[in-house]
Amino acid sequence: MEFLKVFGLFSVTAIAEIIGCYLPYLWLKQGGSIWLLVPAALSLAVFVWLLTLHPHAAGRVYAAYGGVYISVALLWLWAVDSIRPTATDWLGVGVCLIGTAIIMFGPRPT
Repeated sequence: MEFLKVFGLFSVTAIAEIIGCYLPYLWLKQGGSIWLLVPAALSLAVFVWLLTLHPHAAGRVYAAYGGVYISVALLWLWAVDSIRPTATDWLGVGVCLIGTAIIMFGPRPT
């Protein structure tokens, strides 16, 4: 059950970070409204708050979060940018998620 909780929290955290970065991209590169910066800032604030909800040491959380972030970023690429990830993209995601699991759920010295 802890795995699903941690993975779900990581996924929501990644979505908040991606939205917070994607909206300024739309403003700077796609000619979007400067008002996109308001929800972007709010999304990044939510991202930071979500990172504080993880039950493990901050450094470990940040290291493991990277694997989930990569996974969500590729799904974003597919869903939002309409670019289908390649087989090697999916292989890389698998490697990253294995690394995330090792970091988060590996044995700890007592």
